[in-house]
Amino acid sequence: QVQLVESGGGLVQAGGSLRLSCAASGVIFSITAAGWYRQAPGKERELVATITTGGGTNYTDSVKGRFTISRDDNKNTVYLQMNSLKPEDTAVYYCNLVNPRLWWNYWGQGTQVTVSS
Repeated sequence: QVQLVESGGGLVQAGGSLRLSCAASGVIFSITAAGWYRQAPGKERELVATITTGGGTNYTDSVKGRFTISRDDNKNTVYLQMNSLKPEDTAVYYCNLVNPRLWWNYWGQGTQVTVSS
């Protein structure tokens, strides 16, 4: 059974930092691409950042230069370092693992990030 457990969310003031973690089990983590998505109240879920099996990264424009996605295949964990947080970053953040060739698409339960002004 595949499980993705996110942690690291919380309440932070604008300009602060948080580090999200997503620990995976029951899946061959090293052959999955990983991503972080977020969903704010009343809005659709949006892609924040992705990282390939080879470590290539991609970010949505609004977080470039502030957020960093990384992975540790030895720990089956993907991270999202979030710096210079803004109130508009407030959302539930979800971890996602995919391997399209194997039809894998797994989601975590989400972790709340709240940035106060």
